[in-house]
Amino acid sequence: MASGRATSRPGSATPSALADYTPGMARELPMYSPPGGHGHAAAEPLTIAMGGGAFGEPAADGSVALRRHPDWIRARMPSGDNYQDLKRLLRGLNLNTVCEEAHCPNIGECWDQRTATIMILGDTCTRACGFCNVKTGRPTWFDEDEPRRVAEAIAQLGLEHVVVTSVARDDLPDGGAHVFADTIRRLREAVPGMGVEVLIPDFNGDEAPLRAVMEARPDILNHNLETVERLQKPVRKRARWDRTLSVLERAKVYAAEIPYAVHTKSSLMVGLGETREELSAAFVALREVDCDVLTIGQYLRPSPRHLPLERYYHPDEFAEMKSEALALGFRHVESGPLVRSSYHARDQVPGAELKRLRRQATIGVAGPTPTEATLR
Repeated sequence: MASGRATSRPGSATPSALADYTPGMARELPMYSPPGGHGHAAAEPLTIAMGGGAFGEPAADGSVALRRHPDWIRARMPSGDNYQDLKRLLRGLNLNTVCEEAHCPNIGECWDQRTATIMILGDTCTRACGFCNVKTGRPTWFDEDEPRRVAEAIAQLGLEHVVVTSVARDDLPDGGAHVFADTIRRLREAVPGMGVEVLIPDFNGDEAPLRAVMEARPDILNHNLETVERLQKPVRKRARWDRTLSVLERAKVYAAEIPYAVHTKSSLMVGLGETREELSAAFVALREVDCDVLTIGQYLRPSPRHLPLERYYHPDEFAEMKSEALALGFRHVESGPLVRSSYHARDQVPGAELKRLRRQATIGVAGPTPTEATLR
């Protein structure tokens, strides 16, 4: 099926249903109720995602909206000494974190593990994806000295793993790839041994920008597929299904040419009107390009201006999707309602299991040193 093509068969939500949505909710979103608390029902109830009607109309059972999330959409309040310390340090370093900008529900857990996601290349994106809350427009900010400043700031944070991402910068000749590459190299110099992950745009599919990033040797090259093939156009606008898969595939090829070991990673949102069959096809497509790490999380609508939320997935469904993806050969899968692209990122780099065992052994035998306590 071509990317973004609408179909009228039962069991799917068409792209036009997403593109022509109207603000507000007129009914309760469907929520999966597993029989006996586990597994799939013999016949799932009719839902929006499974053909239960257009957005804004009554559900098949006549239910009306409750303007709240289900009980399992709950994030714990940020706390812990590491979290407070990192928050204090970031305030003084003028670093732009996605964790705060996107109001990530996992900020407390990630910061307590000394993991953070830093945004480079400004705060204005040249694309306007229907799910994203980042400001869109014509960027006016650029600073060639940013990689040095970021590395010097990160060196003060005592991080064990950093994720570097950016807005899309289609206004720049290489999409900002040289800034990514320089940032990776300077981070290596400033903080030897720290895991470095980059979450990159697609650079319009060009070869040279991706090569430049891979030559800087990130531990993880992350590029998100976001949704199933049928919904690419309304959800991602200028991005393309085949282009995203090509970025992930070529990243592995370029790393092998260097050579060095890299893990590739991608993320999917659920709740935009996709079917489970389409999600399974996306898992397979990612494994066909040797993607190593997959994260799956619930889409939550940032505002009435964004694409409507079509369905909540139950935690049992996320567990089932994790099992399915691991069976296909993914090295690491994070799947849950509040999972986001950088969730548990430090555990996904090559050699992460050995590092974890060393941390546990050191702490278990002698108790944590001040440095080890910081890096936990």
